[in-house]
Amino acid sequence: MSKGYVWVVDDDSSIRWVLEKTLSNANIKCETFADAESVLLALEREVPDVIISDIRMPGMDGLDLLKEIQKTDPMLPVIIMTAHSDLDAAVNAYQEGAFEYLPKPFDIDEALALAVRAITHSHDQKQSSHSANTHHADTPEIIGEAPAMQEVFRAIGRLSRSSISVLINGESGTGKELVAHALHKHSPRSKNPFIALNMAAIPKDLIESELFGHEKGAFTGANSVRQGRFEQANGGTLFLDEIGDMPLEIQTRLLRVLADGQFYRVGGHSAIKVDVRIIAATHQNLESLVKDGDFREDLFHRLNVIRVHIPALRERKQDIAKLAQHFLNLAAEELAVEVKTLSKEAVEILTRLSWPGNVRQLENTSRWLTVMASGSEILPSDLPQELVEERSLASSNEGADWQELLEMWARSALASGETEILSHALPEFERILLKVALNHTNGHKQDAAKVLGWGRNTLTRKLKELSMS
Repeated sequence: MSKGYVWVVDDDSSIRWVLEKTLSNANIKCETFADAESVLLALEREVPDVIISDIRMPGMDGLDLLKEIQKTDPMLPVIIMTAHSDLDAAVNAYQEGAFEYLPKPFDIDEALALAVRAITHSHDQKQSSHSANTHHADTPEIIGEAPAMQEVFRAIGRLSRSSISVLINGESGTGKELVAHALHKHSPRSKNPFIALNMAAIPKDLIESELFGHEKGAFTGANSVRQGRFEQANGGTLFLDEIGDMPLEIQTRLLRVLADGQFYRVGGHSAIKVDVRIIAATHQNLESLVKDGDFREDLFHRLNVIRVHIPALRERKQDIAKLAQHFLNLAAEELAVEVKTLSKEAVEILTRLSWPGNVRQLENTSRWLTVMASGSEILPSDLPQELVEERSLASSNEGADWQELLEMWARSALASGETEILSHALPEFERILLKVALNHTNGHKQDAAKVLGWGRNTLTRKLKELSMS
């Protein structure tokens, strides 16, 4: 039985021959390709454990091949071979998601050791994925074929070997915690704890104790020593949801932990050292909070090393049908009832809705339909009345001005239980105007700033704030 399956891509037949012989002698199955286009065709029928590809080849080069693989399978390890003169390109490939680069001329033993390491990594990833699929209640699946979600998947892939801090932003209900889970699951810390804490769900006077723990007698009711979330997450990942709601005094303490990796329990006198990766998330515009003095600028820059934007459901409408059916399947399994399917007409209606509550609202709707729809196929008449009314309002107001449409969105958002809708709407309002202005001016930022009534520096800052740069 072979130890792994590796594809080698190089227009140089001697390189292909040497690597194939070396890998085969090590009981590793190997297939070779002379060009990248053949690899993409072969990937439609099967996927290897590892791909080793040269950078410079006729036709599609290795970097373009890497980008295409990242779109379909960001977890597939790709080793880039490069001559010393192509070192900059190799570093760029590494930053774009390559597993490693192999400089030419290479030592055969080093090349084999690298291939074995990549195979081990690939097997670990597959085992982790299998475990996640077996226990989907613990780590639910992220579904998304829309371009905006593909960007999210690529980001997860690029960060798979990193422990760097990540800031996730997106509206409520978009699945920020799922993305945080995925970042942890595909990181070097995956075998260690993933601990989540929602800042908005904890009374402010308890946040300090929740994060840092307390000593016995630290305050009334502290009858024993208690570990905080930082200690619980040691070696793993601490996910701080709704970080924008963290009180300023706690922000100061968090900043110190990020700076030197140690803290004191409430009422404690001994420093506790931890190794924790921080993933933070928010639906708010942190730049605005910094400007208003409600969020520390130095903490913002500490957290905002890498930012991942999760699109709203209305920005990925091609995913709605697949997501809805996925949630119908889960609900049927949980409730031990027959799985219901969506009629074409019902899908059409669901796709046209604005979904202010995003994926969470769609999931709740799917659970409701599993219980309440009378037949095995869900028809438009089975849909909740408020959804049908929203669709009717949308149809009857196609000619309405934008103020009326905005009012309709706000009413719908409040009816679905959303809060802080102004902080949701303002960034989206600016994002849409920026996108239209840039399209109108063919991407010329100076002209786009002019039509928006901004200076060039303001436009550049806004593009960065809204993750559009």
